Amino acid sequence: MKLFKKKEPQTVEVKGHSLVCPICSNNLFITKDVRVHKGLLSIEWSKTFVCSECTYVFWFWS
Repeated sequence: MKLFKKKEPQTVEVKGHSLVCPICSNNLFITKDVRVHKGLLSIEWSKTFVCSECTYVFWFWS
C-alpha cells in the first residue's frame, strides 16, 4: 500500500500556450503548490511546474 502516490507528469497550458522547458525542450511537468514567506506574518501561495526531465522550475504567482 502506497501512502503517497507519485504524481504523473502532465502537459501544462498557461494563458493558452503550451509550456515547454527552455533547457531540455520537454513538455511534461509535475505541479506543486509552494508557500512563499514575504515577511514576518505574510504568506502567499505560488504554483510551480517542475520539468520531469531536467527539474527546471517555473514559478507562477496566483
